[in-house]
Amino acid sequence: MSETSVLHFLDAQALVDAARSRFVEVVVAAQADRGSASVVLTGGGTGIALLEALREDSGAIDWSQVDVYFGDERFLPSGDPERNEVQARDALLDHVPIHPDRVFPMAASDGPHGSDARLAAVTYAQILGSHSEGNHTPAFDIHLLGMGGEGHVNSLFPHTDAVREKTHYVVAVEDSPKPPAVRITLTLPAIQRAKHVWLLVSGVAKAEAVSAAVGGADPVDIPSAGALGSTSTVWFLDADAASGLATD
Repeated sequence: MSETSVLHFLDAQALVDAARSRFVEVVVAAQADRGSASVVLTGGGTGIALLEALREDSGAIDWSQVDVYFGDERFLPSGDPERNEVQARDALLDHVPIHPDRVFPMAASDGPHGSDARLAAVTYAQILGSHSEGNHTPAFDIHLLGMGGEGHVNSLFPHTDAVREKTHYVVAVEDSPKPPAVRITLTLPAIQRAKHVWLLVSGVAKAEAVSAAVGGADPVDIPSAGALGSTSTVWFLDADAASGLATD
């Protein structure tokens, strides 16, 4: 049965430090159990800060036995600094001994699918299916998520077709309210396949959405409310992001 925890930290740095320590624990445990681990990375300031912290200290993680996926991507040319893949490589992946074949980026707009974001999404879904039983998605050990001020996670924005998706694990978003308009994203069904879903949220501008999501809002209104792991869901909040929550 899935368990939800809401963890409060003094500031964003304390949040990142705690998430780094727990990330190491979960990945090392998965590797001890199965020999490998799989994680889904996120962009955003706090998500990238976590990757930088792991670059400095990743404990006993064997990076050669980690599969890395991405929760969403801006459909921009390869090498564009706004791409989550580029930021993740700069922050961590280019600095640890991970095998290139175990990093699964989403296609760029100048890649083999050209400007066809829908085909790129289908192809990424096929990649996920090829690494899972039953042609679903892997049961990721950790799915990292940031959250926007309106409650979006990955590129799942309120009241959009993408957040309402019930069947497909990956979809193209062609009218994102936050630029760039075209993106590729894992959906809530894919997120919910993960064992552990972690939301890394800092800043007072996100306090209202945090309160709504933790309080059980409809995911169509607040997408982060639907970001639930099969084993656990953990909210890592700094004091500002947690300021809208009721206190005992």
